[in-house]
Amino acid sequence: MMPLSKSILLGMLVVVPAIVQAAYYQTKTPYKPRQEISTYGRPPPGFKPVFTELVARHGSRGLSGMKADLAVYNMWKQAFDEGALTPLGTRLGPDVLKIMKANFLMGYGIPGISNPGYGNETAVGIMEHTRLAARLLKRLPGYWRKLGSASATAPRRIVVVTSGVDRAVDSGAFFVKSLITRQPNLGGLITYPPAPGPYPADAPVPQPDGTNRFLLYFHKLVPKTDLVADPSDPLYPTYQQSQAYQHYKEKDADLAAKQEAIRGDPESVRAGRAVLSRLFTQDFVDKIEAGVYSFANTGTWSFTSSDGKFTNILTGDGKTTIKSLADAGSLIYELYAIAPGMKNEAGVDFNRYMPARQAKYFAYLNDASDFYDKGPGMAEKGNVTYGMAEILENDFFGEIDAIARGDFSHAAKLRFAHAEIIIPFASKLGLKGVLEQLPMAEMYTYDNNSWRGQYVSPMAANIQWDVYGNGKGKLLVKMLYNEKETDFKPGCKAARVSPVSHYYDYKKLKSCYGK
Repeated sequence: MMPLSKSILLGMLVVVPAIVQAAYYQTKTPYKPRQEISTYGRPPPGFKPVFTELVARHGSRGLSGMKADLAVYNMWKQAFDEGALTPLGTRLGPDVLKIMKANFLMGYGIPGISNPGYGNETAVGIMEHTRLAARLLKRLPGYWRKLGSASATAPRRIVVVTSGVDRAVDSGAFFVKSLITRQPNLGGLITYPPAPGPYPADAPVPQPDGTNRFLLYFHKLVPKTDLVADPSDPLYPTYQQSQAYQHYKEKDADLAAKQEAIRGDPESVRAGRAVLSRLFTQDFVDKIEAGVYSFANTGTWSFTSSDGKFTNILTGDGKTTIKSLADAGSLIYELYAIAPGMKNEAGVDFNRYMPARQAKYFAYLNDASDFYDKGPGMAEKGNVTYGMAEILENDFFGEIDAIARGDFSHAAKLRFAHAEIIIPFASKLGLKGVLEQLPMAEMYTYDNNSWRGQYVSPMAANIQWDVYGNGKGKLLVKMLYNEKETDFKPGCKAARVSPVSHYYDYKKLKSCYGK
């Protein structure tokens, strides 16, 4: 640790009471199941589970890079040097350093984490997937016992697939470990299928078994690893949809205008001032607002593990900037939002720096940005933000089609991915409260739209389909969204086995989705 940083940590011991407030963490919200298993509706008489599948976001993680933390620290350091800190403000710098150190060393010494550092799952994230797996066993106990007892004589595979990104791979590994720890005879059923391809055809880039970027990283398919040039290739449409989405994100003028309007909301300046005025002197805050002061994530830092065996050295890229009060407030909000998922590693309480009113406001800005960036977005843009999720929708239906054909080789399919997969998939399914597009002329607000990141894709968000059969060829499907019994799109009501049931006739459901 840098000498100055160490002296700051040791020298500033101002006691500030923690503030208890509502959580406004949005897509950084640590995961909790939204319904108790004991309250789930029972399947109709004669129907028993025959298959289950899920897609889950990785668990709670640290920051994705040295961005907000370093920019905020550099701002704080300037105020420290000038003596421009309030009593509360003296606590901010040491707490930011705790977050930085935790991210530098995230995952070190934890079996299953291969590359320690920013972006890794936290202890909270590991536990989220450990418990998610345990509840899957608890939800269908007879089914899993039967699979395990027949594993030597009539094995059915448990297929595991990930995006290939470390935190998704690790989530899958911790999930599988939890299954096997609780029911060891399932271990021999776990299988990781070969990755598609290899792609590109002219210069193949092999991927590890169990990786499927087309299925679980479709928002960022790139020519270097994923190019599909042959229009007859089944993966060609997904690749093209990914390119269209990336073009939308990077070059669409209407999206840029929406994001600029979100960032330029006059309330953001007032909210930023409300946050900063509690931390810094008025003169210091005024200088930021006037543009006299600006800050960025610049500088080289290093942190070493307590055993001295691992050191991580990183240099900020200078791309995350504080040029306004709104910038400063939003970056402090980022630290506020990530802190609960890092409670074991950093142990900081950022509620004290982000009053509830401002937390709610910056949460709204975060939701508004995500709504247009990866959510349902503008009606005039069609399905550009979620059309690429068709491959995942087809994969869910395809697994059940195999069961319907009498192919019971798969007992379960477990997929591990990211918010950028969960959000468009929920939109593609047309779920109520998710696929609520707005006309371009109207701006997303909490008053005119029910889309909220904390419900659509918290950490470890998941969509699960349980399939039941009666042994006579009829299949029923029930969906759980973040473990809450959830209806399929409103147009599929006729597929329900009864008006109040969450069980859907599979043939009718498939027809409703045009499969």
